[in-house]
Amino acid sequence: MRSTLLPILLLCAALASVGVGVWTLVKRSRTTLVEQFAGDRQKQLDEAVGGVTDSLEEVGKNLRFAGELMSQPGSLAEHRRELRALLEAVGQYKAIAAYDGDGAERLLLLDRKPDPQVSREGLVAEMAGTARRALMRPPGDLTTSPVLDAANGGWLRILATALPATDGKPEGAVAVLVDTESFFAPLRIVTSDLEARMLLVGTHGQPTPASDPVLAEWFGRASQKDSGVPGFAFLVSRLKAGARGMLPLSEQEAERLGLGRSEVVAVYTPIRMRGGSHWAVATLVSTAALRSHEQSLVVRLLGAGALVAFFLVAFAVYVVLARRRAVALRESRRHAAQLAALHDRTRKILDHLPTGVLALTEDGRISAVNQALRSRVPGNVTGAPLASAFPGAPAPVMERLSALVASARREDRPLSLLGEPLALFGEEGTYNLHAVPLTAEDPKEETRALLVVEDLSDVRALETQLLRAEKLATVGVLAAGIAHEIGTPLGVVRGRAEYVQSKLGPTHPQGPGLGVIVEQIDRVSRTLRQLLDFSRLQPAMVRPVALGPLVRSVHELLQVEAERRRVSLSVDVPESVPALAADADQLQQVLLNLTLNACDACSEGGKVEVTASALAGPEEGTWGLVALTVRDDGCGIPKERLNQVFDPFFTTKKRGQGTGLGLTMVAHVVRNHGGRVELESTPGQGTRVTVLWPVARAVPEERNAERLAV
Repeated sequence: MRSTLLPILLLCAALASVGVGVWTLVKRSRTTLVEQFAGDRQKQLDEAVGGVTDSLEEVGKNLRFAGELMSQPGSLAEHRRELRALLEAVGQYKAIAAYDGDGAERLLLLDRKPDPQVSREGLVAEMAGTARRALMRPPGDLTTSPVLDAANGGWLRILATALPATDGKPEGAVAVLVDTESFFAPLRIVTSDLEARMLLVGTHGQPTPASDPVLAEWFGRASQKDSGVPGFAFLVSRLKAGARGMLPLSEQEAERLGLGRSEVVAVYTPIRMRGGSHWAVATLVSTAALRSHEQSLVVRLLGAGALVAFFLVAFAVYVVLARRRAVALRESRRHAAQLAALHDRTRKILDHLPTGVLALTEDGRISAVNQALRSRVPGNVTGAPLASAFPGAPAPVMERLSALVASARREDRPLSLLGEPLALFGEEGTYNLHAVPLTAEDPKEETRALLVVEDLSDVRALETQLLRAEKLATVGVLAAGIAHEIGTPLGVVRGRAEYVQSKLGPTHPQGPGLGVIVEQIDRVSRTLRQLLDFSRLQPAMVRPVALGPLVRSVHELLQVEAERRRVSLSVDVPESVPALAADADQLQQVLLNLTLNACDACSEGGKVEVTASALAGPEEGTWGLVALTVRDDGCGIPKERLNQVFDPFFTTKKRGQGTGLGLTMVAHVVRNHGGRVELESTPGQGTRVTVLWPVARAVPEERNAERLAV
């Protein structure tokens, strides 16, 4: 009996010693556990901050890229298209603006769906102010604005950077309005558990609306001497200094801060941006869960020590099984993380594709829409039938789309409709449609087909412009050939006809016939001169041209012709209209052609009005435009011919009354001066032609005088 009890007693004594040792060890290693706990939190925070820093750096790269685009030679319209492409490529960007070296706005582009919480006036002023602050810092450094939408989470910020300097002064600045909510999403994930609180301090040294409200309130009171939270006050000072580290807070401070009666571990780190400015983030986590875990661990260890003699084998089996299960769980989590990353990468790729993509389920419902198509379909169409994505499309068009998808799935191969004229979005355009069937390895996968919508309208427009350019080149070659091959013989024929006419005398029966020959040769000669003038159109020698005197001279030139046709011709050019950047002769030629065309379109008693007005606003460019409008109440132009009126040799006049080169020359001259022509016409009611012409740039002395006057 004694030999049996002794080992048992020794075992119990050993277990008791182990329990006491474990208890003492746990107590002594509490500090180590807290430090390890803080280290894990610090590591998580550093990883999250790394993601935020990468996102902010990506914005900086895009700003520098936009600055490089603006520094390249090219027209304002080309820069506008390039920045529009950048704005639409990045979904978080809501607006982008460029400024010159003095902080004056060069252009401003807004997202097609701007944030309704930010007024345009406040946005323009804040973007300009941020750009001016960026001009005072070295090129490439990021400058941020204060909070723009504090009532809605405070995620909208303006980031700006100065362009490379020339002669010691930056050439300008680029600013972008960014929705930073997705940038700071990793921080919200780190503080997603109930025991964690986040304090996010912006570059201006104040907590952002994304911070915990209680901590944000204590942030403002921490500088007071009797705040009662010295540890938290020290944390605030470290955040403002851009330091990194961890700080324990006592139970009393934790209770005052609303974190419960338990010690709190605060880990903090800066979010640095290029140029030295920084955000700062701190997470405050209660150690209550750690204490509970510690107590539970002690109980389990003591219980295991008491029962180790009875459950040693079972425990060994349990450990082996638990290890296998843990390995399997880690492998499963790794695969899940890889799948999630792959899914996220695939969605990002689809969202950044310039071609629209619709994902369809087994029963033809929409499961996903990429960014390129999301802006053109109504609202949230996820889960709705295919027809809901194209509410403006006729029923036969939707039947063709549905049949295309069904055929692709049935034949298990991609099918396409190429270059189809379809009214998918309310008006007819040219599209390539591709139906791609998908074979799902996972039965739970919903997507069974993709419908790719490729808009070719811009391509068709480029083809039209190329065709027009080829026609213009043909006109030049044709004009030179005609002038060389026909001009000289016509002159000889005309001379001989005049000679014979002078010999026969005015009373001879053949005299009128010879007069007809001379008249028709003159008409051919006028046509040749128009062709030569068109083909020899030189680059414009631009200088400031006062519009009022020029329009009045055109009125005087055409007044007799208008009275002969019994057409009322009136002009209205206010004195406030600024001078135009133009070649005076070419500008006069444009007005003469447009006014003569308007008179030709009117019947007796018709009216022709020539007006001018200045346009203002950032959308019209740095120096503004003047709208020259020629309006008549004549016969108008049919809708199907509006796109042809600027083509060479196209005319709606009767045979022999026009060459079809007048409007072509007008368009050529206007484009040569950096302007554009807009045409509106209604058959039977009249036509309005608007020429948007650039204003002459003010000389430096004039601009200085204007500033002094202000």
